[in-house]
Amino acid sequence: MSEPLTTGGGVGYLRIATEEAYAPPELIDLFRKTLETTGDIGFRSLMGHYLTSDAERPRFVRDRLQDAGEKRLSEMDAAGIDHAVLALTSPGTQVLGDGDAREIAAITNDRIAEATLTYPARFSGLAAVGFGDIPAAVKELERAVNSLGLKGLICNSHIKGHYLDEPRFYPVLEAAQALGVPVYLHPNTPNNDMIKPLVEAGLDGSIFGFGVETAMHLLRMITAGVFDRFPLLKVVVGHLGEALPYWLYRLDYMHAGQVKAKRYEAIKPLELKISEYFRRNIWLTTSGMPWAPTISYAREVVGADRVMYAMDYPYEYVPEEVRMQDALPLTPPELKQFYQDIAIDVFGLDEAVISGK
Repeated sequence: MSEPLTTGGGVGYLRIATEEAYAPPELIDLFRKTLETTGDIGFRSLMGHYLTSDAERPRFVRDRLQDAGEKRLSEMDAAGIDHAVLALTSPGTQVLGDGDAREIAAITNDRIAEATLTYPARFSGLAAVGFGDIPAAVKELERAVNSLGLKGLICNSHIKGHYLDEPRFYPVLEAAQALGVPVYLHPNTPNNDMIKPLVEAGLDGSIFGFGVETAMHLLRMITAGVFDRFPLLKVVVGHLGEALPYWLYRLDYMHAGQVKAKRYEAIKPLELKISEYFRRNIWLTTSGMPWAPTISYAREVVGADRVMYAMDYPYEYVPEEVRMQDALPLTPPELKQFYQDIAIDVFGLDEAVISGK
């Protein structure tokens, strides 16, 4: 029988989980209302399941999403998780009208900040914004970081079919760079223009569609020159980079060919190779991807200092996956880097507070 997982650093490191979802009850209510009228196929598929199904997993998810207190803490304890970085669940504000999006972002940020003040050793958080109103989004991000102490920005991928490479969103990215906080690019279901063959095959969500959509989003940001314009911008992406590490050679090769051929107006020369932005601006987390071969490969191709731990609670709550990652073929200092040190550095966490000192 396996020994119980413990917190407190007795194993040689603190386990910091960096992609942990939260939703205020007000958002759940808005999502239920949105389901009645929306034409967003992905939203109906995703939230239609999690908010209406009586199956065990969706019932667990919708209950735990709304908790940032003792229930969540008890399950962190059972899984050996010392600290969780909370962020607004997908699709967050990004299916809402501008007014509702602004309101939900502010409510979420206040609630997460309250949790971090109540349990400073256990919780940190990322800011939500309403991406439809850019001046308000910048103002809310600045409030959340400077006044509430939140540690980054959550972007649940596409914003009603729009992407962060579009110049309209540059002020938000500029603000994140100026504040020195990362943008966590979290999956969303594909937009209506790309989802139909996926949803008809039952592949639109976390099994595959999330990765397709979010990998495309990140690639758009790279090839559009976002990281040349904002060279200090930090982006974190889960699920070990949505398979992009396995494509890096081909991406570099084909992008160079497209630039040379001048085939697409959108494809311009970049300052670096696509693969090099992964080693300068991008970090990966292991949310939902605990398999040692894939973690080892990602560490090899993007750098050991670019891959950190995440659980993806409550969508994925499998304590055995923590044991799988404890058993990675890494030295004790490498495990400490993987579970603890990278997250502290990227999110600007206070190690003394997290360790309870």
